[in-house]
Amino acid sequence: MSKPTLLILAAGMASRYGSMKQIDPFGPNGETIIDYSIYDAIRAGFGKVSFIIREEFADKFKEIFEPKLAGKIETDYVYQSYDLTSFGIDKEIERSKPWGTAHAVLSARNQINEPFCVINADDFYGYEAFEKMAKFLTEEVTDDKFSLMGYQIDKTLSEHGSVSRGVCNVDDEGNMTEINERLKVYFKEVDGEKRIFFEEDGVETELPRSSRVSMNFWGFTPAIFGVSEELFKAFVPANEANPKSEFLIPKVADELIKQGKATFKVLPTSQKWFGVTYPDDKPIVQESIAQLVNDGVYPEKLF
Repeated sequence: MSKPTLLILAAGMASRYGSMKQIDPFGPNGETIIDYSIYDAIRAGFGKVSFIIREEFADKFKEIFEPKLAGKIETDYVYQSYDLTSFGIDKEIERSKPWGTAHAVLSARNQINEPFCVINADDFYGYEAFEKMAKFLTEEVTDDKFSLMGYQIDKTLSEHGSVSRGVCNVDDEGNMTEINERLKVYFKEVDGEKRIFFEEDGVETELPRSSRVSMNFWGFTPAIFGVSEELFKAFVPANEANPKSEFLIPKVADELIKQGKATFKVLPTSQKWFGVTYPDDKPIVQESIAQLVNDGVYPEKLF
């Protein structure tokens, strides 16, 4: 079996962050968070990295990543656009941002022919996650058996505001039975204790600290492209009047589970996730990476 591919979602505009956090420096020698993901992926046995970006950012990405990755891992670039004609949808729909993460993955359907995983550009996942995913993609994955990394929710939240999280229900066999996208999840102090809540339609609901959540780290085969495209063709006409609607990976996963077309094995990880949603997150991420370097988990200069 060929080595799996790492597909990095890097086409977002980071409106809450205020700049292109995908290429912002966080490491001691100006490393991006993407650099740490690629470094871990190479160690775990991935053979290619594909960047999903907007075409206008291509030159900048190549300038940053090509020199450091040359000879270490194959690179490829996928462009996410607003053009729907390639999906057989003959209409133009004005939007301020692309159609979402599942649409981004669909953009790679003509360039990936091997098992692959999907990650966010601005999330730090840790080596254990890449090691477990690489093992799944080389030993267990099938066209109807996919996976996702399951992080403990209390190890994934920001101290500086609410975040979106895909909260998973998991059965006794370790498979996800349902995923609910909670768009406003946050810490809240109650009686001197920091607890976790999500808000929906103005109603607060508490979540257990042991809840497993998706941090958009998924494992697939190319079979996901065909089923996703059919769902996307139905999603667009149903949501064309809503410019904020997004075709998200969790929605695709949930639909496939409900239809009995695929299972999703939740690969548990004990690692602490960290990422950048707000500007105030940056120094925390920098400190976290500096500590990992000091502890010898990563070299001071990755590449």
